[in-house]
Amino acid sequence: MLKFDIRDIDLFVFDFDGVLTDNLVQVNQDGKESVSCNRSDGLAFDLLRKIKKPVYILSSEKNPIVTSRANKLQIPAIQGVNNKVTVIYDLAKIVDCALEKICYIGNDLNDYSAMQLCGLRACPVDSHSRIRKISNIKLKTKGGHGVVRELLEDSLGLDFVDILYNDNRSEL
Repeated sequence: MLKFDIRDIDLFVFDFDGVLTDNLVQVNQDGKESVSCNRSDGLAFDLLRKIKKPVYILSSEKNPIVTSRANKLQIPAIQGVNNKVTVIYDLAKIVDCALEKICYIGNDLNDYSAMQLCGLRACPVDSHSRIRKISNIKLKTKGGHGVVRELLEDSLGLDFVDILYNDNRSEL
């Protein structure tokens, strides 16, 4: 697998449904929705926070589930977005980074145009074929099954034990 350098990334943007979830929704008889997320991604977000890499969740849907998970992960979530391209430009200004230094992780056609703007594009294995085609990193993991963890460990080569538990950031 190709390795990419974490020092070349100034901002991470994650789609929610199909990336941080398995893209399924359970609806009970009262109309309450629930989704499945992977706890190992929580540790991955702890690592990104420790190495001071800005992270955002960017979702087309406005849903309290996204808010709840983002709060738990201590990540800002931008929801109800019709035009993700505009938000990518805005985030680049807020973080003060070039588009080439953004890593966007998406899975479906509503991510397509925004992903094309970014220097590094990653997707879960079960992503739409057009998203897979434009992605620099095609993960082996399905959405909601530890995508962030695989991205950081396997594609970016980060050592969770050294960074989180031994405080060895080796000049990240």
